[in-house]
Amino acid sequence: MAPTRIDPAAVAAAAVRLAAVLGEAPDAGGGSEDRLVGLALAGLSADPPVVDREATGLAVRVLLARLVERAPGRSVEVRVPPYAAVQCVAGPRHTRGTPPNVVECDGVTWLRLATGRVAWAEAVADGRLRASGERADLSGLLPLA
Repeated sequence: MAPTRIDPAAVAAAAVRLAAVLGEAPDAGGGSEDRLVGLALAGLSADPPVVDREATGLAVRVLLARLVERAPGRSVEVRVPPYAAVQCVAGPRHTRGTPPNVVECDGVTWLRLATGRVAWAEAVADGRLRASGERADLSGLLPLA
């Protein structure tokens, strides 16, 4: 369960689109993945929030891919519906049924967790993040960006 390959052209297009909506220079920072993540977070923090579902999905998948690179394995399933789900963290491999170690949250929460804008404990405490299983605490792996 790895996120689909991230198309650099889609990342660049989403970054340009969000930059225009947010009134930023379209080429400031280029079309990099970090630029897209930053713009997605800026849009979510705007008043009123600017939510671009495609850009949010791409930013979520970028950060999930970084998590898999940082902690390869298949013992924890991280779900960010409706955008993606990945398996990571070394340990016993899960193959069928409900995984014993699951982390699940919405896209906005994942973006904020993965970039250090919200703490793991805070997200768990207020119910934005659900983590079950002895290996499901990913706080030591975050932030990713």
